[in-house]
Amino acid sequence: MIRNRKFPRFNRSLVTGWFPLSGETAAVIIQAQKISELSGGAFDISVGPLVDLWGFGPLPKGERLPTEEQIEQALAQVGYRHVSVRRQPPAVKKDIARLRIDLSAVAKGYAVDALAELLEQQDFDSYLVEVGGELKAAGQRMDGRPWRIAVEKPVADSREVETIFLLTDVALATSGNYRNFYLEDGQRYAHTIDPVSGRPIRHRLASATVLDPNCARADALATALMVMGEEKARAFCERNRIAAYLLIHDNESTLAYMSPVFKHYIEKERQ
Repeated sequence: MIRNRKFPRFNRSLVTGWFPLSGETAAVIIQAQKISELSGGAFDISVGPLVDLWGFGPLPKGERLPTEEQIEQALAQVGYRHVSVRRQPPAVKKDIARLRIDLSAVAKGYAVDALAELLEQQDFDSYLVEVGGELKAAGQRMDGRPWRIAVEKPVADSREVETIFLLTDVALATSGNYRNFYLEDGQRYAHTIDPVSGRPIRHRLASATVLDPNCARADALATALMVMGEEKARAFCERNRIAAYLLIHDNESTLAYMSPVFKHYIEKERQ
């Protein structure tokens, strides 16, 4: 599992040389960097300064919205291309002294993968592992039926089921912007921050669910799709053969989109 005790020291440090860390953490960063490259920076583990600036970090939200100057200052501390990582010996470094890393958008998926691998090493061929909403299913339930996985309706004030999928031998991760947000002068500010613009996303995509053999990859991809918005996300999934299920706000209703790969997988499970 990830041993992150050194991470606060890395994030506080202004040194730009190699910083040793566990092999597991290096593997997670490598996975994250691959999704950052694939998504053109929509996924970025260095986005923390912007998250804090907009009031979604550990500190209370400021009384006023960030200024253009503050956004530019935060953007100067962000950028996945300023992070380097190696496997042997495992280490990470940054070329911006105040850059810091936050693995929260991929670590839960990695934990699911690690637990699933542990179960398989113990010869379990049927299981359902879930960590913080990300999960991986294998085999069947005890009654011989496929695992039934629900996706929530993208509404803030209740917990209702949007749809149920029958799944096996795959990981699933969902990201959404319909719970963690605030209103300021009638404008809604969601917790998902675009690492390129430096601002909260402002599009109709409410949630993104991704299927993939690897849960860490699904976890990161779901976040990347949320940053992209519905049109770019659809094109990205079709171009890169990503199995995704998108829920899109449409006035008072919700539209659903299944990428071709997601639709093929669901139809295969129904046979």
